Amino acid sequence: MVKIIDEGEFRELVLKSTGVVLVDFFATWCVPCKALAPVLTEVSEAIKDKAQVYKIDIDQNQALAKEFKVMSVPNMKIFKNGKVVESIVGLQSKNYIKDRLDYFAH
Repeated sequence: MVKIIDEGEFRELVLKSTGVVLVDFFATWCVPCKALAPVLTEVSEAIKDKAQVYKIDIDQNQALAKEFKVMSVPNMKIFKNGKVVESIVGLQSKNYIKDRLDYFAH
């Protein structure tokens, strides 16, 4: 299972990270977000030595959602060294997400 973090943890675990981090901005009411959850668990296990994966509930962390221009969910942001390097919107396959993380991890 992928850890759900709050704004304080986000600032520490994502913005201060020196590696690659995927953050899934999601909502509990979002059906595609629920379908993405097991995919992200598989991705997290597959790339655990290269990147970290976290989730942010946009309803509980509205300031972060606004700051990172999250207009629809699921909305994944890939961070490298604390900066957004790619956005992925919508339900995507495990292979696609893993490939994007592998690309930035090298």
